[in-house]
Amino acid sequence: MGAEQRSSNDVVAAAMEKSIRAGEEASANGGGSGVVVPRGSHLCKDLFKEWSSLDNSRVSIETVSGGITNLLSVREDSNADSVLTIRLYGPNTDFVIDRKRELKAIPYLSAAGFGAELLGIFKNGMVQSFINARTLSPSDMSNPKIAAAIARELRKFHQVDIPGSKESQLWNDIFKFLKQAAVLKFDDSEKQAKYEAISFDEICEEINRLKDLIELLNAPVVFAHNDLLAGNLMLNDEEEKLYFIDFEYGSYSYRGYDIANHFNEYAGFDCDYSLYPDKDRQYHFFRSYLQPDKPDEVPDKDLEALHIETNTFRLASHIYWALWALIQAKVSPIDFDYLSYFFLRYDEYKKQKEVCFSLAQLYLSGSGSG
Repeated sequence: MGAEQRSSNDVVAAAMEKSIRAGEEASANGGGSGVVVPRGSHLCKDLFKEWSSLDNSRVSIETVSGGITNLLSVREDSNADSVLTIRLYGPNTDFVIDRKRELKAIPYLSAAGFGAELLGIFKNGMVQSFINARTLSPSDMSNPKIAAAIARELRKFHQVDIPGSKESQLWNDIFKFLKQAAVLKFDDSEKQAKYEAISFDEICEEINRLKDLIELLNAPVVFAHNDLLAGNLMLNDEEEKLYFIDFEYGSYSYRGYDIANHFNEYAGFDCDYSLYPDKDRQYHFFRSYLQPDKPDEVPDKDLEALHIETNTFRLASHIYWALWALIQAKVSPIDFDYLSYFFLRYDEYKKQKEVCFSLAQLYLSGSGSG
């Protein structure tokens, strides 16, 4: 889904402008529920001892992403700006995001060189270091050079060890979403009528059938980003440094799911799934993922195996975000048609199901695994 609806990733675009506005209190939901973020300067004075006596005239704040993310700029004695990112949790996001899981993973990911450094935590958000880079656009991801860089970085990400259970959480999360989505009730009669047309028994059957097939593939379990859309990728063009950010949906999951979910995001904000990468582009990505130092030496059988794995998990990605969208349709204050987004993703699942199932079943029978 598009970053403008799902995440607070537009930090860089605003930060690069250097025109930091005067600091004001920002609403945590952008929709006026009355939940107010602590004034940024007071917050950082509480968190950072060296700034405790700082004059407020030397602090300025810019609010971006509808009040969810704030940039705090402090004028130091050297007349250089120190810029921090204050990220607020959106309202009702605990329905779809495991904050404890996120906060547990961030220090280990940061130590491995991923994302912004976590500097402090408060009740409804966190303070992180500022990343001097631009957010990618969906079209950037299909650029062969950038695609290869993403693949290499994703391989490193998947090698990070997060303490605790190493079991995949994908199916747990999907079934949790299904349970929540199946008992909603909308005040709007038109929304309720559309919602009542959904067969959750059918969706449950589809999930179980897909799960049974995927288990035959024996896909590796890794710590996955699970939301690698363009808005969660940043690039410093001058240094050619790529950053992964925003690990809200991160968990132990399947390698193929993380790659497939990323490929689905080639569709961009318009959800044009005809932009899903073809086999040649996928193989280009796989080569850099599997053997970063010698991408041209990846055996064909390894490319085929990852191709089948990824394109089967393509279906799981559609189901995950379809159910996510139903929950958001009920709880999110963001002005976005999440209910239509559910139908878009579930229809795409049904459109691709036959081809993806057939490919996987043919591969399994041919390899002797089925």
